[in-house]
Amino acid sequence: MKHHDRNRKLGRNTNQRRALLKSLACSLIRDEKIKTTEAKAKELRKFIEKLVTKASKNDQATYRFIYSKIGNKTQTEKLIKDVAPKYIERNGGYTRIIKLPIRKSDASKMAQIEFV
Repeated sequence: MKHHDRNRKLGRNTNQRRALLKSLACSLIRDEKIKTTEAKAKELRKFIEKLVTKASKNDQATYRFIYSKIGNKTQTEKLIKDVAPKYIERNGGYTRIIKLPIRKSDASKMAQIEFV
């Protein structure tokens, strides 16, 4: 019996989905807020919050784990040294999703995701 599927597929296969999340995560870490579709923002929230929680440890194993998920050295260092220390006292809820008006070209639901 097939029950509820846990992940959104975002109209992509597994490798494309992974690459999309890496790219969105790098953009969010670099710019601290990005504008994307609502579904992508919700998937990105799950992905990035796990990384921020992990980054609060700040040891070599954590660095390697985050680098394996993001694949960008400068964004990995920024996440560990700049972003994660802000949220040490906080137990989750590092990001906020703000709904925006629909995109005119294809009527997609848009959202802005940012660090709190």
